[in-house]
Amino acid sequence: MSDYSDIRGVCYSRGVNIPLDQVRKELGYAKKLNLNSARVWLRFSEWQKDPDAYLAKVVAYVRCAAEFGVSTMPVLFSGNRLDPATLESDFHKTGEAYVSAVIDALKKESGMFIWDIMNEPTCNDYIRKSNATPYDYFTDGRLDKVWAFVKHYCAYTRKLDPGHPLTVGHTFPCDIEPTAEDVDILSFHDYLSTRKTIQASYDLAIELGKKYRKPLNNSELSCLGRSNPYDLSLELCEKNKVGWYIFELMIHGYWADAHGIFYPDGTVRDPSIPASIMGFYRNRGPSAVKPNANKEGHADIAVRQIKEALSDITELFRHKINSTEDVLEAAEHCANLLECCELVPMYDPPSARILRFREMENPDPLEVRKFAFELAEILREKCQLIP
Repeated sequence: MSDYSDIRGVCYSRGVNIPLDQVRKELGYAKKLNLNSARVWLRFSEWQKDPDAYLAKVVAYVRCAAEFGVSTMPVLFSGNRLDPATLESDFHKTGEAYVSAVIDALKKESGMFIWDIMNEPTCNDYIRKSNATPYDYFTDGRLDKVWAFVKHYCAYTRKLDPGHPLTVGHTFPCDIEPTAEDVDILSFHDYLSTRKTIQASYDLAIELGKKYRKPLNNSELSCLGRSNPYDLSLELCEKNKVGWYIFELMIHGYWADAHGIFYPDGTVRDPSIPASIMGFYRNRGPSAVKPNANKEGHADIAVRQIKEALSDITELFRHKINSTEDVLEAAEHCANLLECCELVPMYDPPSARILRFREMENPDPLEVRKFAFELAEILREKCQLIP
């Protein structure tokens, strides 16, 4: 292939390390979004413990993914967990045994797609830290050792499997050149924070693609905690005609609060993420129409319902308040208006708080009433309703 722009992939970091029933369930979510490839990390340490058992698990994963129309990009080594000892020549025999075993197991599998020789070779403490200054690695030979390692396994992988393309998942486009001659696809990652800086990253990658006459792939992108929203990063991929592997399929583990599309039950944290994967982006231009929460008087009705739910019923020597469920029902009308008209932050949406109250065995009535009152005040202010 000379063009990989049709890759609509996802990083699936635990894909080969979980039971197949769980893989099937989670790849079912990927299929709903028409994702067609997955980048999965292999673990040299797991292979060392029990080579046959580990490879059987990897093969089972690749075959399972193929059933869902999802090809596999295995990552052979991870620069993030780099052990400097593996960069020495005396590791070659062990490293080659591992790579050879993986290639023999996968090269004839129909779901096998691209070999990623190493994820982010420069993103580790071995490169980032040195004795004198943060930039000593440019002159102390550390980078040379890393690139020698990557080049060695590029050549070794190509020798054993000339039928599948090679790439290296570089941390930035500026890392591409040292291995550009050794791979078939120039891959980079992009977690930059503004439209301007992301586009500059693509400009550099495109320039290198033209220089080396090789296709491009963005094999990691989108991070909530780095000001790199999914809809922006994917929109720029489409604009620049570059295939992608977003990070990542599932919301789990260490990165759960910054990455991921799906929760285990198939719900999502933000519907704009699957929308952007399908190629639908938010209108941020002058033609955008702001929703009107009181178009048919529903804001008035919702505020009135909360007022009624919070009103005490007072008769001679008797005082009664509405049930907690009555208050929550009125609050839900208000919450739904606020959320669908985008009048409140969605970090902790009001509807989620309502659900939590309803799941409590004995919610505090005063807390529920206070919450409902606050919702009514927000809606009244946003819609400029006269008290």
